[in-house]
Amino acid sequence: MHRSTSGGRAISLDSKRRSSTCLRRDGAPYADQLKSALVTEQLQPWHENISKRQVKAPKVFIKDSGLLHALWGVGTRDQLEVHPQMGSSWEGFVSAQLRRHLRARKSFFWATHQGAELDLLVMDVPKQLGFEIKRTTTPKMTASMHAAMTSLALHRLEVIHAGDHTFPLAPKVRAVAASRLLLDISPIGK
Repeated sequence: MHRSTSGGRAISLDSKRRSSTCLRRDGAPYADQLKSALVTEQLQPWHENISKRQVKAPKVFIKDSGLLHALWGVGTRDQLEVHPQMGSSWEGFVSAQLRRHLRARKSFFWATHQGAELDLLVMDVPKQLGFEIKRTTTPKMTASMHAAMTSLALHRLEVIHAGDHTFPLAPKVRAVAASRLLLDISPIGK
């Protein structure tokens, strides 16, 4: 059976492996075929010259969330809401919508082996913009967000969430409702 997790956690295509938490070297040819068939897309990692060890493997997203949910055996919204990988599905969907809306050509993710991460880093503008995607209605600043702000010298961090309102979280950090994404975040160059 093929196992998958969207949201860039990983995709393991080797049925002999139980873990779906990393892309296996022996699954790489399948990953390339899925990418060529437009089933998946990859978000490459960003590397800064910092003292922390950084993740170098790409995030792999299954583009069609319906296909992803079918692979998980999810048939209803109620099943999806309680599925342990719901956050990964949400991240993959929102990340794709955000990149499309921004018209970002230079987008990456950033993560360290110590656990700090940033779901989307956009480099198309003179100042780096960061985006964190949370499947919550009450986003809060996290240690990971502080680490990203400091390590990457972000101009601004937007936390996309499932709530209804956009509001400031901290200096240079704003919580943006996914339902207001098109209204509250301008495409690059506008």
